[in-house]
Amino acid sequence: MLTLARWSTTNRRLLVALWLLVLAVSVSVWLGFGSRSVDDFHLPRTGSQQARDLLRTGFPAQAGDQEQIVLHARKGTLVDRRLRHRVETMLARVRALPNVTSVSDPYRARPRTLSTDRTIGFATVALGRSSKHDTTTELVAMATAARSPALEVELGGPAVEQAQRTAIGSSMIVGLAAAIVVLLLSFGSVLAMGLPIVTALCGLGTGMGLIALASRAISMPDFSGELALMIGLGVGVDYALLIVTRYREAYRSNGADVDTAVAVAVNAAGRAVIFAGVTVVISLLGMMVLGISFLNGPAIASSIAVLLVLAASLTLLPALLSLVGHRIGKPGRTRRRERTSRGPGFWDWWLRRIQRRPWLAAFAATALLLVLASPTLGLRLGNTDAGNDPRSQTTRHAYDLLAQGFGAGFNGPLLFAVRLAHPRDRATLDRLAAILRRTPGIAAVAPPRVGPSGSVAAVSAFPTTSPQSRATVSLVSRLRDDVLPPLERATGARVYVGGFTASQIDFANVVASKLWVFVLSVIALSALLLLVVFRSLLIPLQAAVMNVLSIAASLGVVVAVFQWGWLGSLFGIEGGPIQTFLPVMVFAIVFGLSMDYEVFLVSRIHEAWVHGSSASESIRLGLTRTGRVVTAAAAVMVVVFASFILSGDRTIALFGLGLASAVFLDAVVIRSVLLPAVLELLGPATWWFPYTLDRILPKLAIEPPDEEPMLPVLEEEPAERPLARMH
Repeated sequence: MLTLARWSTTNRRLLVALWLLVLAVSVSVWLGFGSRSVDDFHLPRTGSQQARDLLRTGFPAQAGDQEQIVLHARKGTLVDRRLRHRVETMLARVRALPNVTSVSDPYRARPRTLSTDRTIGFATVALGRSSKHDTTTELVAMATAARSPALEVELGGPAVEQAQRTAIGSSMIVGLAAAIVVLLLSFGSVLAMGLPIVTALCGLGTGMGLIALASRAISMPDFSGELALMIGLGVGVDYALLIVTRYREAYRSNGADVDTAVAVAVNAAGRAVIFAGVTVVISLLGMMVLGISFLNGPAIASSIAVLLVLAASLTLLPALLSLVGHRIGKPGRTRRRERTSRGPGFWDWWLRRIQRRPWLAAFAATALLLVLASPTLGLRLGNTDAGNDPRSQTTRHAYDLLAQGFGAGFNGPLLFAVRLAHPRDRATLDRLAAILRRTPGIAAVAPPRVGPSGSVAAVSAFPTTSPQSRATVSLVSRLRDDVLPPLERATGARVYVGGFTASQIDFANVVASKLWVFVLSVIALSALLLLVVFRSLLIPLQAAVMNVLSIAASLGVVVAVFQWGWLGSLFGIEGGPIQTFLPVMVFAIVFGLSMDYEVFLVSRIHEAWVHGSSASESIRLGLTRTGRVVTAAAAVMVVVFASFILSGDRTIALFGLGLASAVFLDAVVIRSVLLPAVLELLGPATWWFPYTLDRILPKLAIEPPDEEPMLPVLEEEPAERPLARMH
């Protein structure tokens, strides 16, 4: 690390110029080409995937997205001559759009697509499997152009849902402004505040350019870039803040020698930052062990963002500190803060009380986390439908109109893909349609459609319940397990239940079945890293248990707000199931971020321990030196993540609340109460490590070697240690 720090300060002007050049190119790529969003729900060996694959090969016209144009006569009925002419003219124009394979006629379709009172109707628009954003935009524009005082036209469907997603630029600006306020309060200097912000934005801007390029080669869901922005901004500011804080301490301890202070800061804090960043990346990439292609894109995009802000913190930031460091480390500006952080102050007072009653502190903190985590026992995974969209969006209007005119199930039709034993076997298809009509839970069945080859057919059925309803999940299971197998045995046909609703049900089942593999993999890898770094058996165990507690508590908060609807009106949110992928991604992200604080705090405690302090003194010295900066770092992350709750996008808001609450609980409850209490109870046994393991495992220390410059951590005479090295 010393070599990197010295090279960065020696070549500071060149390095800054190179970063600005790379940033300019990356931002140009990002803005010029943009990211390509593809929601790839490829779920091998599931019924919905088999249905999709069968239709793609035997009936391509039915393999793409199915959108709805919903019509509502405000005056009269839809069969009135003027309104009918207006509707049919609009539908004829939609049929002529590129990549539109078919458009149903609401006046002739079977089953009926006009409500009983003929005031509400809908047309189904089938898009080709290569549907692009431009096609959807044209569809929306052409359909809504038919609106009039007498006719309401709304649109729904997966492609329309994606096209209307709001940009998160305003949320990012709010988060950035809040981070600036927190940093100003922490540093008391505009220039010191600006360095972490500039460093994070440079790394993040460069990362977004690489993400845009990566999206051309890797399928990325539409929220991947936004998630990467959220995480990259939070950790980027955090990493830079920690290095700047360590620099200011070193500057005051090294006779106002800027370059030496930079070297000390990068050599000490930089090691912890690298370890923390690598842990976050390991947690994110751990999602790939699930084998679900949909999750690979967000994992890779977020990892790119973390790696680039990490690189900026270790290279660009030292160069900037070398240029302006003398202006942010002047003793006169920071003497009061120095006394607060080094001498007796809040953290010293707080920790002495925790250490006086560690059992009480540990019990209270654990009880609070368990109470907050309790809603996760009722966690219901699934995909929210348009009924959870903001009431101002066309998809929400379309959803409400369809539910009003036909029933909630018309918002999530099931698509049955049929491989016929004999080409154009109408008897089998008629028998299938009859069985489906008699099945409880199905409101209507459309006439079967046969593909060009004659061996593949498609049948649409409309449930009586909404796509996110438990009853719909039970219906799909009953169809697959009880209703369809007898027909398949009797006719030799194969019938697969597919469509968007069925694919979401399968997605939830696949994630639930593989979640334990992912959780254990991430915990095991992170624990192994902590084991090697800190040479302790109890530190990895403590970290794993506490991180799981904070994640469970944050998911409990998410369930209470987004599933149960508590405080929903405050955020403009209606209760519904939690997106299937949220627990996986929140666990990956939060586990990595929690390990950040674990490393920052424990490394300073360990640093004091190896330099001769007792177990209790090590805890107090480590936390009094890091308490303020970790609190400031957590505050930055909390305000950045919380700003995305108001983004207007349910998925991003879910992540925002989950991450903000997890970081808050981790910093306030775990690192300030539970961690010091547990370490106090463990005492010197915290650092016990078998001699045999010490010999076998490689050496990987966060603290610099004794011969390298390091900021002294002790301001008291070391107390006699009860147990020497505890090997």
